[in-house]
Amino acid sequence: MTVHARRHPRRAALRAQRGFTLIELMITVAVIAILASIAVPTYRGYVERATRTDAHAGLSEVAGILERCYTVHNTYNSSNCALESGDTRTSPDGNYTVSVTSAASSYTLTASLISGRGPDGCGGSLTLNHQGVRSPANCW
Repeated sequence: MTVHARRHPRRAALRAQRGFTLIELMITVAVIAILASIAVPTYRGYVERATRTDAHAGLSEVAGILERCYTVHNTYNSSNCALESGDTRTSPDGNYTVSVTSAASSYTLTASLISGRGPDGCGGSLTLNHQGVRSPANCW
C-alpha cells in the first residue's frame, strides 16, 4: 500500500470533525445570557439581605445593652451604663456603624452602612427605638 493510500482514510475522518456551527454557538450564548439574567439579580438580593441582617444584629445587640441599663438604673442614659447618648458601635460583621441617641426614658438607634461595604437595598439608615418601632419597614 502506498503512503498516499494510507493517508486518504485519515483525511476523511478529519473532514467529519468540523466543530460547532455559528448557530450552535449563538444558541449556547443565548442560553447562558438568559441564565445569567436570572441568577445575577437573585444573587444580589441575597447579598443585600445578608448585609441587612448584620444591621439587625447590631441594632438588637445595642438595644439589649440599653435595656439592661434601664433594668438596673431605671434610665437609658446613666453614666454607669456601657453605652451613653452619642456613643457608636460597629455591627458584628463590621458593615454598619450603630449610633445611640438616648434620654432618660427613650432611645433611638441608627445603623448606617459604612462606605464601600456593599449595597443593602435600603438606600439609607435603619432605625430602632425603645418601643421596638423599626424603620424603614421594608428593610426589616
